[in-house]
Amino acid sequence: MANVTLPTPVFLAGGAVCLLAGYLIGAVAGPDTPHRTTATVVSFDSHGSQLCLKGEAVKHEKGTNDDGVLCGTWNHAANAVTPHKGDEFRFVSTNTKQVHDAKTSELTVLYGTVVD
Repeated sequence: MANVTLPTPVFLAGGAVCLLAGYLIGAVAGPDTPHRTTATVVSFDSHGSQLCLKGEAVKHEKGTNDDGVLCGTWNHAANAVTPHKGDEFRFVSTNTKQVHDAKTSELTVLYGTVVD
């Protein structure tokens, strides 16, 4: 058996092709990432962290009512800026099901922050 040695440029090019192929496969077959969107704050109730948003970005979100308003519980970092009516708000929403007293209901959770 003989040793086979590749020239360095061929070896580096092969490695680059492998990395690029792995990236492309991950981008195509990988998990969906949340789509960050921006909307306008309609209202915010600090007692229950209930936040309502309106705008083009929320029209097709799950949980949006007939008036085009998406309301949900705002989940945020401890030092987050409190939203006020009219603020621009960048967010990601998720919908989950919760069971309370043997009744199932949908819960919308909004993760995000006020846009500076």
